[in-house]
Amino acid sequence: MDRIVSSSWRTAWAVVGTAVLLGGCGGGGGGSSGFLPIFPVAPNTSTPPAVTPPVVTPPATSSEARPGTLKSCTDLASQAAFSGTVYTSVTSVAAGALTVAGVSTPTPAHCLVQGKMNERTSSVDGRVYAIGFEMRLPVDWNGRFFYQANGGLDGSVVPATGGVGGGAPTTTALNMGFAVISSDAGHSGSQIPFFGIDPQARLDYGYNAVAQLTPMAKNLIAKAYGRGADRSYFGGCSNGGRHAMVAAARSANEYDGILAGDPGFNLPKAAVAQLYGVQQYVQVTTANTPAGKPDLQTAFTQAEMDTVASAVLSKCDALDGATDGLVANVQACKAAFTLATDVPTCGGARTGSCLTAAQKTVLDNVFTGARNTAGTALYSSFPYDAGINRADWRQWKFSNSQSLDTAAVGFVFSAPPLGTSRPPGIDFALGFSMDADAPGIFATTALYTESAMSFMTPPNPADLATLRDRGSKLMVYHGTSDAVFSSDDTTRWYDALRTANGGDASGFARFFPVPGMNHCAGGAATDQFDMLTPLVAWVEKGKAPDSVAAAARGAGANVINTELPAAWSATRSRPLCPYPKVTTYVSGDVELASSFACK
Repeated sequence: MDRIVSSSWRTAWAVVGTAVLLGGCGGGGGGSSGFLPIFPVAPNTSTPPAVTPPVVTPPATSSEARPGTLKSCTDLASQAAFSGTVYTSVTSVAAGALTVAGVSTPTPAHCLVQGKMNERTSSVDGRVYAIGFEMRLPVDWNGRFFYQANGGLDGSVVPATGGVGGGAPTTTALNMGFAVISSDAGHSGSQIPFFGIDPQARLDYGYNAVAQLTPMAKNLIAKAYGRGADRSYFGGCSNGGRHAMVAAARSANEYDGILAGDPGFNLPKAAVAQLYGVQQYVQVTTANTPAGKPDLQTAFTQAEMDTVASAVLSKCDALDGATDGLVANVQACKAAFTLATDVPTCGGARTGSCLTAAQKTVLDNVFTGARNTAGTALYSSFPYDAGINRADWRQWKFSNSQSLDTAAVGFVFSAPPLGTSRPPGIDFALGFSMDADAPGIFATTALYTESAMSFMTPPNPADLATLRDRGSKLMVYHGTSDAVFSSDDTTRWYDALRTANGGDASGFARFFPVPGMNHCAGGAATDQFDMLTPLVAWVEKGKAPDSVAAAARGAGANVINTELPAAWSATRSRPLCPYPKVTTYVSGDVELASSFACK
């Protein structure tokens, strides 16, 4: 890339890329500097390495996986040779605890394999790319494989432990005995967001890393245990949820069970909607940052969003039968709550207990959904919910929108990359045209032959016939206070899936909204749950999940959720219900799941 662009341009956007990497999914914006355009270069036409025939998982049936024992570890590098793959480290790890994202969980003795696939030098930007990965193979194996899909713009091989869903889980797939793989999806953290300049790196991030790693991982399992996995599972949240939804369509024959959390399966559209939000919020900001840019945090103060959340609860809390600080009946709330009339309008100064008319227009525009000047929808609407006054909501709307989303749209989702000729950060967002630039997520060129909406999304999200007919199962969950990927979008997808399956897709796919939960975790919600265990029971025992047990993370939890309302029990529990059923109060203590039913 250095041979194509100026160092000042690269440094300016690198500030944004670093914020994205260090923040996990966001951070602040960056400044602007000088730029040079990128010129089309012929794509790499060298013959790719031959692919070793995959170890194919047989069609799913209602039978349990068989346990096994690790037969070899340190000699796996030679035993499990696979085309295009280099094992850089193979080591034995004693039982203990592993801390991931601040959460420590027990970890069994296992073999840690680290490596890379398909290393190459790009003929487009001159950079070296490879699909980095690690795989953890427990000594005492439960006969199952878990593909751990990671979030954000990937770029980091995080520990392969296997998430079970929700916030601060108390166990992991690895601890359950799964063999787990994790990857960087084909680029390193230092290459964020510039990897989008390379066409192949885009495809690896979108879907090809999964396609390449799956057969390699299954081969590694077969050599490590003397036989292949009986059952294969796939899971992730956020971009990992997108990976899971893509796998349900593109890799249906490889996986028996798929778990998709807060899935950004329309991620390019959602990123554009974030830029739309920046353009809306800037209309009601009241101050600038030290860098002289509009301070989006001043568009809506914490007190003002508290007022909106309280108004939502006032109109919608009791619609599920209990006044408990949760809006379980989201669809009924859509009809009951109206921002214009249910939130006081300021007659003068902003006091925190009201919104100005301009603020109401801006907020309703964002919740109605991004659109261009012709009124054409560019992404989904968002539901008004009780968790929209929480920290994660503000982080996504007022901070990540200037870093993660500008980087993604600027380099990965536009064809050709718009970021090569425009300033980074909030300046990029404010200069982005919903009329002229937004269609770029559907665009192709001679160099970028697949659009972002092709390589980032399931080919036809409502067509999961291969998954269904194979007997595989899909579980999806989504926080109704997610600020970046709308639960309305996931609800619309599931309605389309139901229609495509004669009005009922529950035989193979179920969707569980999580009231009050922000993006993948947090908020005023019962956000601690394990969806992997019921998914395995569904796949292997034929036991469909009629509800999923969820708990709040109050005092005594492994990681306390500091945003829980003081009035809640520290151990509040709820059943998460499969849409279109709603968690409904029946009788008894409102802190107990047993007082509720799915109706």
